[in-house]
Amino acid sequence: MDSLLKPFTPKKAAFGRHETFALRYGWLTKGFQALQVDPHIFNSDASTVVLGVGKNMVNSIRYWLRATQMIEATEEGWQATELGQSIFAEEGWDPYLEDEATLWLIHWMLATNSELATAWYWFFNCFHKTEFNSEEAGNDLARFVRENLKGKHSERTVRHDINVLLKMYSQGKQGVKVEIEDILDAPLASLKLITPSQHSHYFQCRNTAQDNLPLAIVAFAVNEIFNQRKLAILPISELMYGENLGIAVGSVFKLTEGELLAKLELIVGNYPDIFNINETAGINQLYRQKENKPSVSFLQDYYENKDRAIS
Repeated sequence: MDSLLKPFTPKKAAFGRHETFALRYGWLTKGFQALQVDPHIFNSDASTVVLGVGKNMVNSIRYWLRATQMIEATEEGWQATELGQSIFAEEGWDPYLEDEATLWLIHWMLATNSELATAWYWFFNCFHKTEFNSEEAGNDLARFVRENLKGKHSERTVRHDINVLLKMYSQGKQGVKVEIEDILDAPLASLKLITPSQHSHYFQCRNTAQDNLPLAIVAFAVNEIFNQRKLAILPISELMYGENLGIAVGSVFKLTEGELLAKLELIVGNYPDIFNINETAGINQLYRQKENKPSVSFLQDYYENKDRAIS
């Protein structure tokens, strides 16, 4: 099975494609459904009227749909991906983002798309400081770009991506009333992956239990790692931390080692014919016994059977 993951490739890294606009609530739904009506909407003069935003925002909506892999480019223009159709079609699983599981999925798709959302991939897979400010994170990303991308990207643009990322995941300082406009500008803030620190202008990003993270999303992610790596066995430590700038489930979802293992054990219990955990030479390893279950089917199990879905 093919994987939707976009492993880090220096030549394909990209920054600043969002036109300086962070992802907002409603944008993915609005853009996706407009594309279903008119496959050429994003290149149409009518796009600003149909979407109700300025031209730069039209480009930003298209970017976020691409970065989350809900649409893809074709020779004819743009079309929905299987995942996008499943989520955002009028009869889709969650076209209006009413289920937090969809926000976790959107987060995963961004953090694993090193080609179009390189800053998001870097932050959640390679940046491991638990407390920082935007300048520190920007400095570290700029250093990563210099060392791995040979300085082919504007440092100003690279640093600005950090500001956009922090805006999407954090709703401001602790104890300060959050305006509705800020909530609309930060759809992923409800995941609480990045939170304000007690120290002024600082943020926290710590590994926790993530009790609100559905197991089906983790199962989807784990299956994607297996598909991308084309292996039947993976050390759980690699799923936790990754290696050689690889994508890691534990890092992306900010899980502690113990909680990742606990969630994997629950997944094995729900899918014993697919996954198994064994210890070999003192190393805990996850085995995938079947390769023919598409990753999207784990999502289908969740959305179509919510009352009985693993959670």
